[in-house]
Amino acid sequence: MSALLFHPVIILAARLVLGSVFVIAGVEKIANPDAFAKAINNYQLLPYNALNIMALVLPWLEVLAGALLIFGVRLRASSALTAVMLIVFIAAIASAMMRGLSIDCGCFSQGSAASEPVGWKKVAEDIGLLALSLQIFAASWKSEILPFSFEAMRTPLAAQEAQ
Repeated sequence: MSALLFHPVIILAARLVLGSVFVIAGVEKIANPDAFAKAINNYQLLPYNALNIMALVLPWLEVLAGALLIFGVRLRASSALTAVMLIVFIAAIASAMMRGLSIDCGCFSQGSAASEPVGWKKVAEDIGLLALSLQIFAASWKSEILPFSFEAMRTPLAAQEAQ
């Protein structure tokens, strides 16, 4: 089972799925920071002064982490960053659900047909994405250089086989 979970093609697929989700979500938020700031405010977790900085910084972190995953650069760091973000997202959604807030999750396009309310479906989706993050992190911990990554292209074949 471990061989299947850490198979290079499976890890590549996990990287591409997770990275794409983060890039798409981040780009959509970058395009409309006002709507994203309002979505963050709906959670009622941050002070008003922190909303704008969060709405400006978080989408760029999502795009950066997603792009790093897609291109296979710094996989351990980028998968750890996505895991931390997903844990925060899950906690925020759970908090909103426990407080009975009926709000849009703010995950993708704000105010469009693609937006979804907070709920167990979003928690399950984020847990699935968290599992992908942890799988990539574990694979990068197990082997410093993963196939189909930027590091694999830069490192001579003899050094890769030694690991």
